[in-house]
Amino acid sequence: MAMSDDPTLSFVTPRVAAGALFLDESGEKVLMVVPSYKDYLDIPGGYVEHGETPRQAVVREVEEELGIRPPIGPLLVTDWWQDSPESNGGPKVLMVFEGQLDNEMEKQIRVDGQEIVDHRWVDVDVLDGVTIPRLTNRLRLAITARTQRSVLYLENGETTPTASGGAGDVLSSAPPAPPAT
Repeated sequence: MAMSDDPTLSFVTPRVAAGALFLDESGEKVLMVVPSYKDYLDIPGGYVEHGETPRQAVVREVEEELGIRPPIGPLLVTDWWQDSPESNGGPKVLMVFEGQLDNEMEKQIRVDGQEIVDHRWVDVDVLDGVTIPRLTNRLRLAITARTQRSVLYLENGETTPTASGGAGDVLSSAPPAPPAT
């Protein structure tokens, strides 16, 4: 019997969220937002609304939360977060895109004051002290993916074993960037 022929089969309907990873020029600090409704720092982003793509959601959310519209680069991480008591409403697909922020655009940041009350640069080394462990791990792996010019697939914030036994499914890999001139 084909899966679609079984009326008792239930399909998962995950919520989809997307955020932007903005790094400072040194690559050692992450731009984090201070949400009014959470007790930890987060990255700019949010849930994908009907009729938009994850990339469009990131653009919209960054503009709503920070008042700017910076370029959003490639996807870095896709994380399947399984249903659990702390998953807040069932399974999720959580995506992190590379955000591109220059000094001029950074000066234009204006938090909305409602949903987001502040923003700050946080050293990568102290992320685990300001946010939840799964986001810390997701961000560190997104930084790795950015460095490797790849896209990583995670499950519950962790890399998954590959067929060769290594860690970290790489969904795609771009050729190395040309050297700076």
